[in-house]
Amino acid sequence: MSETPEPTQTYEQAREELADVVRRLEAGGLTLEESLALWERGEALAELCQHWLDRARERLAAAAPPDAQD
Repeated sequence: MSETPEPTQTYEQAREELADVVRRLEAGGLTLEESLALWERGEALAELCQHWLDRARERLAAAAPPDAQD
């Protein structure tokens, strides 16, 4: 079983950068190419944040008592 290496950017770093990307997109005044590049970066950051959230859920589930049911 091969595991994906952990990203070098933390959840907090990715979330902050994503917030900055959103602010820049909302501010406008960008060329179409700049907007597309920011959008693509935002998508990648959102995936990274989701990765960290999924890992946190997995760790919580693994730490839950065996008799804990949803």
